Amino acid sequence: MSRDPTAPRSAPAPVEASGRMSGRLRAFMDELGALKHPLFRRYWFGSLGAVAGTQFIILATGWLVVDGLGGSPRDLGYVGAATAAPTILVNLFGGVLADRMDRRMLLIVTSTVTAVLVGLLAALDAAGAVEIWHVVVISAALGLVYGVDWPVRNAFFPQLIDEEQMISAVALNSVMWQATRIVSPAIAGIAIALFGTAFVFGASAACFGVMVLVLLALHVERAVTGPRSAMVRELFEGVAFIVRERLFAALMLVTYTTTFFAMSYIFLMPLMAVELGIEAASFGFMLSAIGLGAVSGTVLSFRLQRFAGLGPMMLTASFGSSLFVFLFAWSPVYALSVALVYCAGVTNSIFLITSMTVMQLRVPEELRGRVMGIHAITFSLISLGGLIGGFIADAFGIRVAIAFGACVLAFVALVVTLTQPEVRRIRSHGPPAED
Repeated sequence: MSRDPTAPRSAPAPVEASGRMSGRLRAFMDELGALKHPLFRRYWFGSLGAVAGTQFIILATGWLVVDGLGGSPRDLGYVGAATAAPTILVNLFGGVLADRMDRRMLLIVTSTVTAVLVGLLAALDAAGAVEIWHVVVISAALGLVYGVDWPVRNAFFPQLIDEEQMISAVALNSVMWQATRIVSPAIAGIAIALFGTAFVFGASAACFGVMVLVLLALHVERAVTGPRSAMVRELFEGVAFIVRERLFAALMLVTYTTTFFAMSYIFLMPLMAVELGIEAASFGFMLSAIGLGAVSGTVLSFRLQRFAGLGPMMLTASFGSSLFVFLFAWSPVYALSVALVYCAGVTNSIFLITSMTVMQLRVPEELRGRVMGIHAITFSLISLGGLIGGFIADAFGIRVAIAFGACVLAFVALVVTLTQPEVRRIRSHGPPAED
C-alpha cells in the first residue's frame, strides 16, 4: 500500500534533529577536548582566576591613580610605562628560563610574588598611605614578573595535554583572556563603587593565591630541555628575518602602531571616564564593551578567513579601527562611547587575529619561536603607548590624545596600503597572489 504523500512525517524529523544536535554536541566537546585532561582542567580554571586578577589590577590601578590620588594624565602614563617597559625587556629573554628550569616551580614563584605585590598595594590603599610613586614602583615590579610569567605559561601548558589537543588548548586560552576582558571590568567597576579599590586589589591577590595552590597540587614531570648558548644571536636572527621580509615588516609595523598608538586609549580610559562624567560601575561596563567587541571580532575573523581577499580585509579593519577610535575621542555621550569602543574592539580583533594567522602560515618553522616571540610584546605596547598619550593629554586634553593615536594608525595603514603590494595581495591561504 502506497503512503499518502500529504500525510505528516512523524519519526524521521525528530531523529534527524536529534542526530544533528548530537553531532553539534560532539563537535563542541571536541573543541573543548583539552578540558578532558584533569591536569589541564585544573590548571585552566586556576589560570582563569589569575587572568581575571590581572584584569582587576589594570582597572583598579588606573582608577586609583586618577580618581583616588588625583593623578594627572602624565602620572597615568608613567604607571603604564612602568609596567610595560620591564615586561617587554624581560619577555624577549624570558623563554630561556622556561627552557632551563622547572616551569611549574617558576609559575609558583611568579604567582606568589604577584600575590605579595598586589597584596602590598591593597594594604597601602586600605591604610590610606598609598602614593603615586608606590603605584609606579609596584607596577614596575609586576612588569618584571609578567615578563617571566607569560612565556613560561605558554611553554608549560603543553605538558598537561596530548599533542592532538593542542589546538583546543590554544583556543581555550584565547577564550579565557577574551572572556575575562568582558566580565572582569564590570565586576571590578561595581566592586570599586561599593567597596573601593583596596578591595579589588585584595581580590586580585587572592586570585593569584588560588593559582599557587593549584600549581602546588599539580604533579607534572619536568620537561626535558637544554640550554641555549647563543640566545642573543638567535634573537637577532629573528629580527633580521622580519626586517628582510617586507610582508612581515609591514604587518609588524601596522600591528605595533595599532597597539602603541590606536589602542593606548584603553589605558587612558580613566581620563575619558572623567571627561564623560561617569562613575566606576559605568567605567567598568565601558571596558567590558571593548572585550565584547574583541570576542565578536574573534568569531567574525574566523568566518572571514574562509574567503579570498584577506589582505584588503585586514587593511579595511585597520582603517575601521582608526575611524571608530577617532569618533570615540570626540563622543559627547556615554551610550555612543560604549557603541564606538565596541566597534573598535571588533575591528582591532579582526586585524590582530588575521595578521597573526598570516604570519603563522608563512614564517619558517626554524624561526617561528623567535618571530612570534617578538610579536608577543604587542599588547605590552598598549601601556607604553599610554605614556606618550599621557603627555599629549596633559598638554592638549584627553580627546586630542586619543584622536592623535587614531590618526597615526590611519596614516601608517594608508602608507602600507599604497606601498606594500605584498599585503594587498594576501589571500586566505597560501602565498600572496601575483599581480
